[in-house]
Amino acid sequence: MKINHLNLTVTDVIEVRDFLEKYFGLKSYTTAGKAFVGMVDDDGFLLNLMIGKEINYPDSFHVGFPQQSKQEVDDLNQRLKDDGYQVETPTVMHGSYTFYLKAPGDITLEAYCQLEGVDPSKGPFPNFGKM
Repeated sequence: MKINHLNLTVTDVIEVRDFLEKYFGLKSYTTAGKAFVGMVDDDGFLLNLMIGKEINYPDSFHVGFPQQSKQEVDDLNQRLKDDGYQVETPTVMHGSYTFYLKAPGDITLEAYCQLEGVDPSKGPFPNFGKM
């Protein structure tokens, strides 16, 4: 069994779409004005963005985007910083080289790469809610 899609409620569908296209390579496949955008990644996973006024995700809720290497994580982190986003410096957590950011639309994203030979159950874990 595999997960096929996820619906996310966001405060600005178009802004989130543009952000995800630019930094994470998702592509739009359908749209309904400013209320809904359907996106797809290279593996066929569907991410639907729906407009909402009040977003109340739990502090620990986030969407993870795996990268192929530490260098890709660093490059993405620097690109976001260069474009004016406030992102934390990547660190080793839960067996990954990772960073989190609050993206447009008031959603938390994680960019990471799995580290070989590092036990994901050891070491520090994210301190959600203190971002």
